[in-house]
Amino acid sequence: MTDPTLHRPIPRPILIRNLGEALSAAAAADRAAVDLALMAPPAAGALWLLGVMERARAAHPGLAVTGLLDCGDRAGEAQGALAAGVPILLFTGHPEAAGRLAAIAASRGATLLTRCPPLLDLAAGGRGDARPERLEALCRSWWTRTEG
Repeated sequence: MTDPTLHRPIPRPILIRNLGEALSAAAAADRAAVDLALMAPPAAGALWLLGVMERARAAHPGLAVTGLLDCGDRAGEAQGALAAGVPILLFTGHPEAAGRLAAIAASRGATLLTRCPPLLDLAAGGRGDARPERLEALCRSWWTRTEG
């Protein structure tokens, strides 16, 4: 099966684990005039990601913010996330299930990825330094790199 990814281009995702990281990434994206893709780790859940996206949009009203939820191999979680309105999902489960989920995603205007795109992990990149200016600098560097 071909990878049903990227029916439309998505911004380079930034893996976040808390609201502070998301708001730092949003501030950096707003200043850099780039669209923002916030990626939630597997345990975060769809409603958490959607809430964080809303907070980022409220803090930066002109910023285009999208969200990517890592559902791992859990088809039920992916289906629930689609129903909740998550715009982009990462599903690494069985290809047959991926095909069905891709069809559901397409019918809802969402995108299903079956491979994790190159991403910036703010927690790992920050190496314990969670100051907003440090996280914003990491984001700016990530967007200017030519490779993932």
